[in-house]
Amino acid sequence: MAARPDSDASAGVVTDKAVGQESLAPQQARIMGRVSYFLAWLGGCVSIGTFTMGSSLVGTLNLTQSVLAMAIGCFVIGIGLAVNGAAGYRYGIPFMVQARSAYGFAGTRIPGLIRAVPALVWYGFQSWIGAAALNQVSATLFGFDNLVAFFIGFQLLQIALSVFGFHGIKWLENIGAAFILAALIYMFFSVIDRYGAQINESLVATEGSWGVPFWNATMLFLGIYATMMLNVSDYSREHTRGTGSGLLVTIYAMSILPVTVFMGLIGLMVSGATGVVDPIEVFANAVDNTVLMVVTLLFIAFAQVTTNVLNNVVPPTYVLMDVFRMPFRAAAVLVGLLAFATFPWLLVRDESAAGLQLFVQTYSAFLGPIFAVLVADYYVVRRRTLDLGALYDAEGPYRGVNPAALVATLVGVVVAFAVPAVGWYASLLPAGLTYVALMRAWPACRRFVPDDRESVAEAPSAPGSLG
Repeated sequence: MAARPDSDASAGVVTDKAVGQESLAPQQARIMGRVSYFLAWLGGCVSIGTFTMGSSLVGTLNLTQSVLAMAIGCFVIGIGLAVNGAAGYRYGIPFMVQARSAYGFAGTRIPGLIRAVPALVWYGFQSWIGAAALNQVSATLFGFDNLVAFFIGFQLLQIALSVFGFHGIKWLENIGAAFILAALIYMFFSVIDRYGAQINESLVATEGSWGVPFWNATMLFLGIYATMMLNVSDYSREHTRGTGSGLLVTIYAMSILPVTVFMGLIGLMVSGATGVVDPIEVFANAVDNTVLMVVTLLFIAFAQVTTNVLNNVVPPTYVLMDVFRMPFRAAAVLVGLLAFATFPWLLVRDESAAGLQLFVQTYSAFLGPIFAVLVADYYVVRRRTLDLGALYDAEGPYRGVNPAALVATLVGVVVAFAVPAVGWYASLLPAGLTYVALMRAWPACRRFVPDDRESVAEAPSAPGSLG
């Protein structure tokens, strides 16, 4: 049978991009400079999940240990984003295309779906939080209280914004980042002023632990963003060329660090002082001035929009585009509708904090091995050189499933579940080493291994970049 080019390949390299016209094809059009890219990550990482993870540390770590755990998690994230985003940055390809060389055209659906599920859950969770903030404002100012109506309206608003693609994301994140950070700083000091005595008693004077609980905490905060370490190429291909690897790590880590620390500590401090884990109840009660409370809640609602459109809409949308050949806008709308089915009203209850922690630990057990396979494939097996023709040829050498990637992923998952407290870290080496060994020794994987005869598509590499 003659090789059938994949539909993405037939579209050719994307040299220009209109609003809402996202594609899986190789992209040379870059719309985010360094400042814009930094602000996009800062504005897009104000996750209410971070607040909940902070709440889960009450009684486990003291204040100093908690801050260090968050910082370590963020710097690991920064390194991981730069390393796995190198392929997308150099070649202009999204995650679902990048993964084909390791998992195969059909096999890529597995990491794609594993990445999409947490995004959908957090999308619904954060949409409910944003709607709750708006509902609280409405109840305070106008006496109208209907959370369900606000949730539906808020979700429809986000769906409408998401169809503008990365052009819309760029301006939404850039405009919102400064306001979001200012609101978080204000809330942080308001919490200290209101609950200072209780915070000192429950957190500062607590002995805590520097052992496994501490490293488990780093993994919890890492786990919130471990999803993005898989599909970072979806974003890095939007960043203009010329940024070296060290600066990329700095951009990622320093954009995520402040919002993570503020959100995590607010959750930790308030829950430690009051036992409350509902963020809207916290924000509503931490401010005595009605005007300031309204402004703060509006900022929190806006933060959910900036986080969702960047981190929770794009990944499952690209999965639908790849698996079902859907256009971007239709896929983005469907993702927004699917978020209704995550039942977020159940996730925000006080008793759900432990469940969310378990959820993060569980999906992190899968994300670590997939990350290791992708990195081993790009840096060790392919030595940072990709065959773009093969990546877009559904009947070519990457057709079907690469068994080496599936076995290596399974090995990593088993290790991660064996030591769940540090499962993400523990899974990396077993998965990566298993993948490289199988690619070299297993005959069933030979067609996935590059050789000197392949026609390799070159791509420009920025000086000093990982790609």
